[in-house]
Amino acid sequence: MAENDKSPGLVSRALLFKPFSKRRPKPPSQVTALDIDGVTLRVVQAVPQGDRCDIIRVSAARMEMSADANRSDPAQLGKAMAAALASIGVKPGSVVMGVPRAQVILRTLVLPVMRDVRELASMVHFQIGRDLPFRMEDAVIDFKVRRQIVPPAPRVDPVLVAASADPVIPTPKLEVLVAALKREVVDFYQQVAEIAGLRLLALGLLPYANARCVDACRVADGSQAFALVSLRPDEVSIDVMAEESLLFSRGAAIRLFSEPTTAPTAEGNEAAFEALKDSASGYADAVTIEVVRSLHGFSGMEPDTPVAKVVVTGGTGSEPAIVEALSRRLNRPCTLLDVGAALALPPESREHWTGSIAALGLAFGLADPRGLPFDFLNPKRPAVPRDLGRIRMLAGIAALFAVFLFSGSLRTYLLNQKTQINRNVALELAEAEKNRATYKRMIQQASVVQDWGRVQPNWLNHYAYLSALMPPSEEVYITSFSVTGQGVIRIAVQARSGEVLAKLDKQLRAAGYDVKPLAITPGADRHGYEFRSNVDLVVPEKLKIDLTKLKTPVRPSDDGSLDPVLRKGGRS
Repeated sequence: MAENDKSPGLVSRALLFKPFSKRRPKPPSQVTALDIDGVTLRVVQAVPQGDRCDIIRVSAARMEMSADANRSDPAQLGKAMAAALASIGVKPGSVVMGVPRAQVILRTLVLPVMRDVRELASMVHFQIGRDLPFRMEDAVIDFKVRRQIVPPAPRVDPVLVAASADPVIPTPKLEVLVAALKREVVDFYQQVAEIAGLRLLALGLLPYANARCVDACRVADGSQAFALVSLRPDEVSIDVMAEESLLFSRGAAIRLFSEPTTAPTAEGNEAAFEALKDSASGYADAVTIEVVRSLHGFSGMEPDTPVAKVVVTGGTGSEPAIVEALSRRLNRPCTLLDVGAALALPPESREHWTGSIAALGLAFGLADPRGLPFDFLNPKRPAVPRDLGRIRMLAGIAALFAVFLFSGSLRTYLLNQKTQINRNVALELAEAEKNRATYKRMIQQASVVQDWGRVQPNWLNHYAYLSALMPPSEEVYITSFSVTGQGVIRIAVQARSGEVLAKLDKQLRAAGYDVKPLAITPGADRHGYEFRSNVDLVVPEKLKIDLTKLKTPVRPSDDGSLDPVLRKGGRS
């Protein structure tokens, strides 16, 4: 995963964070962060104090599980977690946990600027749905607005620029980091918390928890990027960070070496001692190789953002050896993360500091007024679709009521018009003789349309079919309709929201057309339709159209598109 945030000052914090401030309730009076680190349960308890939080306890407890225990079973893991918490005397209230990087799909999207987070969520769901290896119904999606970017202005001739009255202004975009995982992962953590007797308040992302804790430790030197190597018994994660942002994240399944059951002695256990030494050396070499691979991968993706230093953390006991191995291999500073030097932590829990940075980051994030960047338990959701059926029903009732009120006056008006029509019939017949040439031209045009309807495929049938498939004109309308030489139907539409375009895409696919990916651009018209798009449709040979079964949307009560007088006056 690559996340680049070179210029965070381009957009204000109000734009990035204010829309998300109401997504969860006020933080509780005490927060408990839990991190499952192999068979060790890391526990951090904190008390929010405004914009900061005070760490009151950092603990660790071994979860007693048999060798053949299934850690993917929420019942066994929940019982072991409850027993571990009881063994250290912790009775948590509100709990936050984190999902490992390996279980999450991360993608970076560039989208139009939207002030409404619900509209932005609709666009995110529409775009990310094409990249997921599983169904959207089985996914939980959350996202984080990273920055607003302005594309560079295109190079044009200075003479043309001077002569042009409207200079070309690049349209700003939003860079959004999207995280998606299977819903069964969220269900698993909820079941574990329920069996353990815990109230799960939030479910974050562990790489961002590490970034939050390291940022609180003030490890970064200005805007320079650095790499954090986090060691766990069964996994090593390499995260590249800069300016409170995660630029790159990668995990590698490297299992920690097993110590011999008998302590090596000089008398008769030299073989066990050598085995332990070789295992530790092999573990350090494996971690070093993965770190070098990750740094090379990041430098290939972000050549303009060099990694200034490497910081190692973890609670495995192999951290000093890893620092020494990386110092020999890399030509940059490699240090061990000193959490206690930067954070005010309880001194009696010193032995658990270095292995609990993920739990510390989760506690800091939940206590932050802005909330966690990613919360899979409370993700940012699209706007709820409006009840169009109820809207149509109310509009119909209002129209019937208006017809009932004006029926009397309309009847009188029509009777008076009949007399005037009789007097004008003779004048209209004389005028028709003058318009004979116009009528002849209209007949020729009608013949062209009829010939168009006789060809295969019948484009008029497709025009009628698409007119019935389109959503009501209150949501979207067609600005142009054409057919290319290759037989591709091209429609230009104007829509009120990205959600409407997403629904249009699904309806066209369900009707049997092959729809090319929509190119959505913001472009408001004077009627309040905020987005425009070009839809290219390929007609499959097996598509059959039955116009007798079509049901077109109800026209608005004030529709005057068929009235030539209104259309001439510009009110159609």
